[in-house]
Amino acid sequence: MNDQPEAEKGSSEAARTARASTPGPRDERGVLAADVDPALVYHYYGSKENLLDVATTPPQSFLDQIVIAWQTPSAELGEQLVRQMLRNWQNPEHEPILRAVMQIAGSEPAIREKLRRIIQGSVMGPSAQALTEDERALRSGFIAAQLMGLAFMRFVWKIEPLASLDDDAVVTVIAPTIQRYLDGDLYTASREASPD
Repeated sequence: MNDQPEAEKGSSEAARTARASTPGPRDERGVLAADVDPALVYHYYGSKENLLDVATTPPQSFLDQIVIAWQTPSAELGEQLVRQMLRNWQNPEHEPILRAVMQIAGSEPAIREKLRRIIQGSVMGPSAQALTEDERALRSGFIAAQLMGLAFMRFVWKIEPLASLDDDAVVTVIAPTIQRYLDGDLYTASREASPD
């Protein structure tokens, strides 16, 4: 049917918006709210869970940008990851999905698992193949904590002065820390600060 793509798109967008603005566990109010017709949900997706999964899946263009980022020379990768994060949140195609994933993950185990996979697959790329799995996970965690904290402050909660700070200023402050998480000694600063 010709109206299927638009109906599917409308259902997923409405569900994403409604669920992201509804705190607490998933329920009828959270997923089948706003303009989402329950009949369309079950016709196109089979279940509320499947609809929510589709509504929080990043588009291919988001994944393509991750591939491009990991082609950056390793010494410039910290800056590139921060700039990519800013670009993704400023992209009208990506922003609603990123917002929904971050807000919904707090109460939805399946979306939290999706977020974990996105972090593991995008934050530490090919240059980290020489690391052990534990080291890779640790560095990924630190990078994700830094970038997600920035995303919440700047784009989700819009707390000043971070919300309106110039992109270049954000990169100048954050990128060196991300670079250290990527390839530096994670514990140098703490050891230097420790008393003899």
